[in-house]
Amino acid sequence: MKTEATLDAAPSQGGEHGTLVKGARSIAFQRIPPTRASAPWLLFSNSLLTSSAVWAAQVADLRGRAGLVLYDQAGHGRSSTPTGTVGFDLLSDDLLSVLDAAGVETCCGVGLSMGVPTVLGAYAKAPKRFAALVLMDGQAKTAAGGAAAWAERMAAAQAQGLRPFCEALVGRWMPHCADAALRARLVEMMAATPMEGFLACASALQDYDVSAVLGEISCPVQLVAGALDGTIPDSMARVLLPAIPGARLDVIEGAGHIPCFEQPEAVNVLLARVLQELGT
Repeated sequence: MKTEATLDAAPSQGGEHGTLVKGARSIAFQRIPPTRASAPWLLFSNSLLTSSAVWAAQVADLRGRAGLVLYDQAGHGRSSTPTGTVGFDLLSDDLLSVLDAAGVETCCGVGLSMGVPTVLGAYAKAPKRFAALVLMDGQAKTAAGGAAAWAERMAAAQAQGLRPFCEALVGRWMPHCADAALRARLVEMMAATPMEGFLACASALQDYDVSAVLGEISCPVQLVAGALDGTIPDSMARVLLPAIPGARLDVIEGAGHIPCFEQPEAVNVLLARVLQELGT
């Protein structure tokens, strides 16, 4: 498959926006270099139904202190939807291709929800490219009964339309958020996702398993879970924490499924700690 990347300067953003072309599809990414050439890089991988914009608060806080690479997962944001089956083999390949296009050899991989198996899949293929991992509100394999649950969600989105579906989903993702403006911002981001992009990646979530890599991870791993994210905090504590050597779990109070968006200050503190431990 032919792969080409272009970068366009974006002075107002303090970085560059790029487009990675892989065959017939494109992946949008952004590269924001650090002030210090020796500073580490972080790569951010978004969740289902969000885009790289979900990391805006982290970009504002970390800009200059670390190099930042953001991209839109397939079918989300400004990235096109692949034809055919989408799985985490493809999504993890995309992540590594973005690193190549951004000219970044080693990074701390930060994954949110769907971004967790994406990052884990990329680590399994190229462990030397990761100095650390931050895995947020996600799992290493589809939960029991997950295939049927995802089929129901996909059917509901098609029957209701994506905006009503997203409005209801935000109620579950941010169950105790009283900030109407914040909730509205998340709905707008989610509803901008093309239906075909949602369906393609939701299909990938129906049946995936990247758990074989967990015991082989040799870099530092920070696990993060929103305290209000249903069974996720317990699942991460029972499954991921004991399976990953030396992993650490922090639970963010007052946050649901998208803690980087709902409680960004708490997440920024954890990311700063990871950077400090990497020697920044």
